[in-house]
Amino acid sequence: MSLHDFKNWTDSLGEEDIKHPVLFIGHGSPMNGIEDNEFSRTWAKMGQEITRPKAVLVISAHWLTRGTHITAMEKPKTIHDFGGFPQALFDVQYPAKGSFELAEATSKLVTSTNVGLDHDWGLDHGTWTVVRHMYPNADIPVLQLSIDYGRPPEYHYELAKEIASLRKKGVLIIGSGNMVHNLRMVDWQKLNEPNYGFDWAIEMNDIFKQKIADGNHKALIDYENLNKAAKLAIPTPDHYYPLLYNLGLQDNNDTISFFNDKLVGGSLNMTSVKIG
Repeated sequence: MSLHDFKNWTDSLGEEDIKHPVLFIGHGSPMNGIEDNEFSRTWAKMGQEITRPKAVLVISAHWLTRGTHITAMEKPKTIHDFGGFPQALFDVQYPAKGSFELAEATSKLVTSTNVGLDHDWGLDHGTWTVVRHMYPNADIPVLQLSIDYGRPPEYHYELAKEIASLRKKGVLIIGSGNMVHNLRMVDWQKLNEPNYGFDWAIEMNDIFKQKIADGNHKALIDYENLNKAAKLAIPTPDHYYPLLYNLGLQDNNDTISFFNDKLVGGSLNMTSVKIG
């Protein structure tokens, strides 16, 4: 696909004067994919409020790769990448189509690295558990962009800038993870206690929100240097990196709002961000 072909294809997606917001969604437990709760209801409401996109592109915490890849199959499979949950969760299929054309066009936008066209992955639970509430009819193409897990935080932030033009081409870009995500420290006895968080988790949730609201992206990229609590909130960066993609997609005219701003089980948060 040449740049001319890319322009023709993206021009057919949407109007130039429509810029879609960017969402960072704290996806939490896979059970949110089938439960009717405050989190899933908010996702459904978000899907109704946002201008209907032509396609959805998700950066999920659950697709970690060597190199950067994008799903390019026409019929992505529903991946049940978890264990120990009720059969009803494994029975879910989200039959959204993919788009080879969008995958190829997106790969051409990125010049800092090669973006491989993937035909094996599909839609993991970081994607379908959220998107099925937003678009239950599965009638919008859904793609995933992988996280090159060997790269530093700056890589993900800068790569996102290269695909920012998709926002004005009818593509809704979602980062799916959790800013505070320490599974080893979850208090399973208080998992159902509303908005329960350890002191350090509450502290980091507030710090993350303040830095995002202030546009202090440098501090968020250098998250390991924020304080000691950051190491508890982000013991591994897989669930945090999707946020950096969202920040990289932000421009100076975007407004910031937060939703699902709750803590779960002491050491997890569901705090989500709408940019634009």
